[in-house]
Amino acid sequence: MSLHGSSSKLPCTFKCILYSTEHISSSSTTMSKDEQPYIVMLPFMAQGHLIPFLALARLIERLKPYCSITIATTPLNIESLRSSLPPNSSIHLASLPFSPTEHGLSPHTENTSSISQTDSIPLLMFASETLAPDFDLLISNLTALHRHPPLLIIADLFTAWSLPIARNRRIPHFSFATSGSGTASFMSLWLHLPHRLTDSDTFQIPGFPDRFRLHRSQMSDYMLAADGSDDWSVFLRRHIHLYLTSDALLCNTVEEIEPCGVDLLRRIAGLRVFSVGTSRACGIEIDPCIEWLESHRPSSVLYISFGSQNTIGESQMMALAEGLEASGVAFIWVVRPPHGFNMNAEFEAERWLPDGFEARMAEKRRGLVARRWAPQIEILSNKATGAFMSHCGWNSVMESLSKGVPLIGWPVTSEQFYNSMLMEEEMGVAMEMARGVMGEVDAGMVERVVRMIMEGEKGKEMRERAARCAEMIRVAVEEEGEKKGSTVRAIDEVFELAIRGSSDVKKGFGRDGE
Repeated sequence: MSLHGSSSKLPCTFKCILYSTEHISSSSTTMSKDEQPYIVMLPFMAQGHLIPFLALARLIERLKPYCSITIATTPLNIESLRSSLPPNSSIHLASLPFSPTEHGLSPHTENTSSISQTDSIPLLMFASETLAPDFDLLISNLTALHRHPPLLIIADLFTAWSLPIARNRRIPHFSFATSGSGTASFMSLWLHLPHRLTDSDTFQIPGFPDRFRLHRSQMSDYMLAADGSDDWSVFLRRHIHLYLTSDALLCNTVEEIEPCGVDLLRRIAGLRVFSVGTSRACGIEIDPCIEWLESHRPSSVLYISFGSQNTIGESQMMALAEGLEASGVAFIWVVRPPHGFNMNAEFEAERWLPDGFEARMAEKRRGLVARRWAPQIEILSNKATGAFMSHCGWNSVMESLSKGVPLIGWPVTSEQFYNSMLMEEEMGVAMEMARGVMGEVDAGMVERVVRMIMEGEKGKEMRERAARCAEMIRVAVEEEGEKKGSTVRAIDEVFELAIRGSSDVKKGFGRDGE
């Protein structure tokens, strides 16, 4: 096991754990290393989870510079995180040994993005539980090094196996939800499997108001097939039950943009919930995508991406391309091989796009087709970007709304369907155009929706609402003056709760009403 960071020796936690955060902050410039607190973060092995964990770590690093932060994950994920950290970051990275082949996985498979078939993801999920002994050893080594245990362990829903370790070592354990109301729906659906209790195409989500109803087309194939005994159900139900016994729940959202969703999460989880969402900051070098954007007028370009590990069907891809061309709207489209093909393979434009499509789009400066990756936050930050066609993963939603960019929804899996419904029906910042990887999509529909959002009054209204969301998110992370933003206040409260809990950790000390 190796530790990586800005120094060879991590700072020790502070000796008097009953200090208030105000006391620590005010004396941080003179505090010795033996007095400094530290926290350990444990994300799941997926880009959609690593990204918000890193964003939270960087937020804490900015707001609580006296606190040392260690993120623990597997070696290849460590490399990915390290490449995303600025050179002056004080965040430490701890490598947990992992051998994919011992668990029936291909070599170098340490992230869901390396898995081409969804039904193979449970292999990685179950394999991740074998990290427990090495994580326990890491905590032991850090405790010996610092002469005190961590102030706090922050763990993913899918790494809830860490909770018994925290309990045994009497360390506060806070769970981190990578979305707000999407997490509430995700937990409720897996705990209750309500679609198994009715023959109707629509059904209510247990714990949600009756108006929140899902259609079977808004569920992933593996969830539709779940019966409680399948691998997905066994893993997720076990971890959700553990997750719900954490001391508190941190949530990657800003409560002002989805107050109903955060309240639902509080009621379903039965825990104190702190909204600590923020979007990633810009900082990538100028990319050809950005140079291309600079030649277009404000709000005239549609950005299209389905996330780091999602894609759409072969016929859907062809219809999307044909509809985009017919619309006359400028676009940047991040492409990957369609559903059913190896997503990590080379993209075969001549096979999956109309003949000559890329050449025509490039010649007219109408469209830019990017292979596999584009600097998303920089694209969304550019004034030329007018809308985002997205799979509605919550990281992408937060990044889009933080820049005032509305969305055209195309949810593909998991809680993305609920996120899309929330943004359209409750927030008015999105319009769903299609769903799933098998649903029917035709070029005419794509053309109509794209024009409506990019050129019509509907799109203008959505941009106005998205701009209000951007202002709410901006205010939430303000830390100047007496009126701290809600996210900053939440981080303060998290630290106060962790400090109190460190003195006498008991199961459920962070629950509402206790």
